[in-house]
Amino acid sequence: MGADAEKVLRTFLDEHGRISALPAKAGKRRVLLEHIVAAFEPGVKMTEREVDAVLRAFYEPDWVSLRRYLIDTGLMARADGVYWRTGGYVEV
Repeated sequence: MGADAEKVLRTFLDEHGRISALPAKAGKRRVLLEHIVAAFEPGVKMTEREVDAVLRAFYEPDWVSLRRYLIDTGLMARADGVYWRTGGYVEV
């Protein structure tokens, strides 16, 4: 992760790793979304309820927007009520 990405995360995450505000700019929001999607195991299928539980831990006020952003940016996919991670960085 580059210095710019770290700065974005420091700006928009509190000391507990929860989102303090959603970035208005798409580039900064993408950095935050890539951080969030790392909480999901690549390829593991989940129900909407399971996804929501993870996202609420990051941003209780509007986890639904987080879910929509993850889908819209291609970091997650969904079909027939099932969600799975499709993008983002994977630590090896």
